[in-house]
Amino acid sequence: MSKAHLYLAILFFLCSCTASTPKRINNICDIFKEKDDWYDDAKESAKKWGVPIHVTMAIMHQESHFVADAKPPRRWILGIIPWSRPSSAYGYAQALDGTWQKYLNQNDSWGEDRDDFSDASDFIGWYCTISHRKLGISKTDTKNLYLAYHEGYAGYSRKSYLKKRWLKKVAKKVNRKSKQYQRQLLSCKEELESTGWFFW
Repeated sequence: MSKAHLYLAILFFLCSCTASTPKRINNICDIFKEKDDWYDDAKESAKKWGVPIHVTMAIMHQESHFVADAKPPRRWILGIIPWSRPSSAYGYAQALDGTWQKYLNQNDSWGEDRDDFSDASDFIGWYCTISHRKLGISKTDTKNLYLAYHEGYAGYSRKSYLKKRWLKKVAKKVNRKSKQYQRQLLSCKEELESTGWFFW
């Protein structure tokens, strides 16, 4: 194999390792049919933590739009010089470095990655479960689960979101997305549960 062919093979391998974003992110059935392992991952998280699939997926939709390596946009100095990012949020769930480490520690985990859908789905389920335990938020209350997800447990307890009109609007949008996903999932759950529809 020539050097040129070797470089092309390596490039192809690296590109194939990058998770692509689902094409139609506003339809949960289309997402799960395109990403044929995601439904099982989402279902496993729901079974483990008791947070419904449509809730987890709506939060993830808002946080990253299902972009595996999503990061907050960089700040710019004078509009031309790239500067630091506003936080360490990363991946599907936009988990912060410190919160992700706490998740790993509390679950005796290792090797999990924020740019892995299964791990990110599990993280959101874990976080929402703690919101339920600490703050008394129902695991089906997408709006308030998202507010706690965004503001943190202490911030939510202080009702910091009341001073952020934009955030309250976003939380309502996430709640609407959750209800939309719930309706859509009802229409395709039987198909997703069957073993015959997968493309091999």
